[in-house]
Amino acid sequence: GPAGSNTIKPILDGCVLQETWEGASGGAGSSFNYFNPTIEKWQQFWVWRNGTTLYLTGEYAEGKMTLEGEVANPDGSMIGNRITWYNNDDGTVRQVWEQSSDSGNTWTMLFDRLYERRKSE
Repeated sequence: GPAGSNTIKPILDGCVLQETWEGASGGAGSSFNYFNPTIEKWQQFWVWRNGTTLYLTGEYAEGKMTLEGEVANPDGSMIGNRITWYNNDDGTVRQVWEQSSDSGNTWTMLFDRLYERRKSE
């Protein structure tokens, strides 16, 4: 069955996309996506129900959006995050989330999901 549900809507005169998601296991959160004209990159700010946050920056090229950002562990070590969205020809979107604890030398797959539009009732 589905791993959860996800709703995306434009806000602030269409300049920001707000994503609201809820996982089947009880996780929930929201993200805000926007193009930053100062640096000419896309940025995404995540906030989870438990207060965790994640800030990513990147760009869309060759049919995929790749955003990256680092977060600090409680011990001060840094974890790299790389999320890639693939714009599939059939209208679906594949999202792959990878993490690195060695400054990007090696990456571990955290999440690999396919998003489909909800069927009209």
